[in-house]
Amino acid sequence: MNEWIKLSLPHKSGNEMKWIEEAYRDDWFVPLGPAVDEFERRLQRFLGTDRPVVALSAGTAAIHLGLIMLGVKAGDEVICQDLTFAASANPICYQGAQPVFVDSETDSWNMSPELLRLAIEKRLEVTGRLPRAIVAVDLYGMPARLDEIRTIAANYGIPVLEDSAEAMGSEYKGVRCGLWGDYGVMSFNGNKMITTSGGGALICPDEEAARRVKFLSTQAREDRPYYYHKVIGYNYRLSNISAAIGCGQIETIDSRIARRREIHRIYSEHLADVASVTVHDNVSADYASNFWLTTILIDPACGLTPDQVRLQLLDRRIETRLLWRPMHLMPVFERAPYYGGGAGQALFERGLCLPSGSSLTDAQISRVIEALKDILG
Repeated sequence: MNEWIKLSLPHKSGNEMKWIEEAYRDDWFVPLGPAVDEFERRLQRFLGTDRPVVALSAGTAAIHLGLIMLGVKAGDEVICQDLTFAASANPICYQGAQPVFVDSETDSWNMSPELLRLAIEKRLEVTGRLPRAIVAVDLYGMPARLDEIRTIAANYGIPVLEDSAEAMGSEYKGVRCGLWGDYGVMSFNGNKMITTSGGGALICPDEEAARRVKFLSTQAREDRPYYYHKVIGYNYRLSNISAAIGCGQIETIDSRIARRREIHRIYSEHLADVASVTVHDNVSADYASNFWLTTILIDPACGLTPDQVRLQLLDRRIETRLLWRPMHLMPVFERAPYYGGGAGQALFERGLCLPSGSSLTDAQISRVIEALKDILG
């Protein structure tokens, strides 16, 4: 029987245990420690920035703290990309704020700048106030039109939180994703480019902001000889052991990015002759996706839905995933304002994510391709 081919498994570097054993030897089992500091430095070097990076327990925690730092409070509105994972939107609600969903444009699949401008103007008409912040997402590693989004946001004086949880190593116009927003978000979940088992990071604009994020993420304890709190804090810091895993993982990040891009190239080349399949590719020379997940669109004329294809692949022990369902179609957000023409929904109804983990072999990728050709060819 064929082995399972999974969507995106963790890929060990081989040096994780060295870092974990060092933490064990030096008794750094406490939540913070030298591995956290070293991991943050390595993330900063990888991004090629002087902006400080704060390691946190999850990408979701990073989004939440980013919104707090941008001043989002109860009763505010925050614009969020509609076609995304729920973690992009949920922290808006943690703050008692209202998400306003903006549809995608069909090239990058990310937030449409034109609809963003429309949403801002319409919310100003309806509420008399501008949205407090914008959450822009780099979906599946593909950068959004970040320069246009930033320009529109700046024209209205609205800050941008860039959710680059899926885009570690992606670039737009030569700048790494995560650096385009006032704050940027990274994720190290088990299926991401690198993993800390679970974790994330917030890219901050300056050291003062980073100190505040660290303060809030460690229960907002004031500097006194006893526990004293003036504001609500959170238990959001990354643990030293998890950071040790991250130090081992990030040693091979360049090869992991290169491999995912190579896997995307193989899919693109070998599925080019399947008329019912379109592999989503870089929009132009401005885009350099990490291709965290290679995604395809299936022509409805073939008579099969993405879910039917998914189930047939599952029978062959190949794991795939449907695209994210747009947020405005979720029952929990059904009353949230939405601006768009259904582009994200159309993508969801046609899209499928293919196995893309950097540990996959060429033979496994070939097996996926042959299965797709048998089903759709």
